[in-house]
Amino acid sequence: MTDLIRLAVTDPPAAYDRALSLLTSTDDRPLVLRAAALAANELGLLDEGLRHLEQALTEAESSGHTYAAAQVRMNLVGLLAARGDIPNALAAAAQAEGILAGEDADRLSANRAGALARAGRLAEAHQAAAPALPRLRSGGDPVTLMGLLTNLGLARALHADLPAAESLLAEAVAVGSAADLQHQTAMARANLAFVASRRGNFSRALRLYAEAEPDLTGERLAQTRLDQSETLIRAGLPAEARPLLTMALADATAHGYACDVADGLLLLAHAELADGDPERAAATAERARAAFAAQERTGWMLLAEHLLLRARWAEGDRSTVLLRTATATAERLERGGWREASAEARIIAARVALHLKRPAGHLLAPLSRARTTGPAALRVAAYHAIALEHWARQDRRGALSAIWSGLHVLEEHAEALSAADLRARAAGLGSELAALGLHLARSARELLTAEERQRALARRPLTARASDPERAALLTKLREAASDGQHLDDLESQIRTTTRRRTLTHPSYNPGIPSLIDALGDRALLEYVRIGPDLHAITVSGGRPQRHHLGPFAEVMTHTNLLRAASRRLAGNPDDDQTRSAQAQASARLEQLLLHPLHSAVADRAAVIAPTGVLHTLPWTALFDRPFTVVPSATSWLLAHRQRPIGNHVVLTHGPGLPHAATEIRALHELHPGALTPSRAEDVRAALNNAALAHIAAHGEFRDGNALFSRLHLADGPLMGYDLEELEAPPHIAVLSACDLGRAETDCVAGMVGTLLALGTATVIASVTPVRDEATPPFMLAFHQALAAGHSPAQALAAAPRTPGITGFQCFGAD
Repeated sequence: MTDLIRLAVTDPPAAYDRALSLLTSTDDRPLVLRAAALAANELGLLDEGLRHLEQALTEAESSGHTYAAAQVRMNLVGLLAARGDIPNALAAAAQAEGILAGEDADRLSANRAGALARAGRLAEAHQAAAPALPRLRSGGDPVTLMGLLTNLGLARALHADLPAAESLLAEAVAVGSAADLQHQTAMARANLAFVASRRGNFSRALRLYAEAEPDLTGERLAQTRLDQSETLIRAGLPAEARPLLTMALADATAHGYACDVADGLLLLAHAELADGDPERAAATAERARAAFAAQERTGWMLLAEHLLLRARWAEGDRSTVLLRTATATAERLERGGWREASAEARIIAARVALHLKRPAGHLLAPLSRARTTGPAALRVAAYHAIALEHWARQDRRGALSAIWSGLHVLEEHAEALSAADLRARAAGLGSELAALGLHLARSARELLTAEERQRALARRPLTARASDPERAALLTKLREAASDGQHLDDLESQIRTTTRRRTLTHPSYNPGIPSLIDALGDRALLEYVRIGPDLHAITVSGGRPQRHHLGPFAEVMTHTNLLRAASRRLAGNPDDDQTRSAQAQASARLEQLLLHPLHSAVADRAAVIAPTGVLHTLPWTALFDRPFTVVPSATSWLLAHRQRPIGNHVVLTHGPGLPHAATEIRALHELHPGALTPSRAEDVRAALNNAALAHIAAHGEFRDGNALFSRLHLADGPLMGYDLEELEAPPHIAVLSACDLGRAETDCVAGMVGTLLALGTATVIASVTPVRDEATPPFMLAFHQALAAGHSPAQALAAAPRTPGITGFQCFGAD
């Protein structure tokens, strides 16, 4: 009959059915009811499981079976804790203690440790569980051993002892695999994902969650979804975490898992705060604190107070009251064992103190461990506070040292991230720290070095690329669904998730300013930098870096938006004289703001332009009448400049729905009679590998919110930025004769252009505005003729005659 208890864990549906069938014929009803309860809990039926245990306890006590009653109480510990009834869970453990012996005593220790961990009493949880571990390792109960290893592992993870946590959880996976405990092994893998997330290795975490989820049900699945939400929040994706949390909270509420409800509310508050909604986050954190108080989970109440502190900081509170609150909260969190949260509270206290012009060194002194072993976000924040403290003492050298140390932490963190959106958000963790570095930079060389280091965080080249069959299949499915006009949100979500699970390498590439000066030759570099509300520029020409203050960035933004709007209207109606006048006025003003102050440094040289912010969307052809190229950074230009073609074939293709696209490709085919002319997206992608030159004329669509879903519409559906990531060797020169695909959502220049440059394409020709279909063929023919005559892409583009409908075409990457 004891096998039924094991079956409740290994095969809950079978155990549940068998237990119910035995209730009318067994002499050991308490044991059968215990098995039914454990199986019900595994299936997400908490209330039913508790009813079975209550009945079992009544029957065991009424028949005088003291030991059997203690066994029931042993099981009640875990289910009462899941309901959020921590006091009664611990009371049940106390009543069973001293009665149970041998393996049952060890099972009780494991369950009690789990209840203490849920209460946030992590040190006590470890003390309760640790003595039983050696006995269980040498015994024959893998289920209890796995549970104990998991509870200890999670307690160590929450204590920020990640190496110990990973070791314990890896052992749990090994034990479960050897004993064929499918569900428990899946949960242990999910907990390893939790540790990987805390380490900042989001790709591994998401991969482990994906492996674990199919084998999870009930509360285990709900808990895993909560952990996945935390991973998304830590990865800088709170908007994606919020709906997942809403779903998990609804499920936990419906099934009575009040403990998970409180945990979910705290995570939801974290997501709301990270998503820029501190007022809502504070309200949700108050709900979480109330839930923890009702459950007497005092340790977790501290974390809710920590979240409320962060929300007040985010809302702009810099008062002496907040300083006292932050200091006291940090001390309480430290005593409670929440070292990471305590360090965050100390950082807030220090920054408030510095804002109030008070000493902060005593607040920062305990953070030495946080700078070396904490999560990346915490370590970066610690270095930021230390830099501020040095700067407050006029110690510029000490401040810069802390800034570079913090940025180095961020570089190591970003190194583990493959997906472009994760890297961009990782770079955002250090935005304030990098901004301080820019503010402290004095010379042009210092400013250029600081800005290039910041830009490199989100713009590393990719070198290890391998096709992902799962993602390739999803992209094909998405193409088919798009051609049928189906709803695509679920498929796009799967593609994003699959991409984030990939592991690719991003080599460090930091050639230094002397190498850049040598490579520029007669060209001029114009790198634009935002420092606070102002725009600055660094020019490098004739071997000399110079720094320029250009004035408020807000005016540049205004006129950039006006110029873009006018260019878009002229693409549809080139004869609109009023819009032509607006375009000319905006262009003239931007020329005064962006180029006139640099004229003595740049003169008439060919230009390499590294914009910032909204300037990535600017049609620079409206300002320049000479060859130029636009790049994500000076370093990325140097990398593109050094690229050499691998193959020698040409690819020419066009998509449907553009009357003049076929004409454009026919004209170019006369220049390249041996060119490949695929029409289907996957054939085009295959042909792009190793191409010397590729030209695609098609409808283009830039996707706000996820630029890698920007697309070129081909015969069988869209070719997307994600498709390009599947390339093993991209084309040397790529021409995207389409609307808007030169646009960028952020400074990392994600999307078609950014992806091709990161993969190793030397030059991309694309438009940052809509284009007029009938104006494109003669323009592109002139460009290709000049290119074939030996001109560089930038020279060929500058020489081609333009009309208002093609203002947005410009050169990206190498010139």
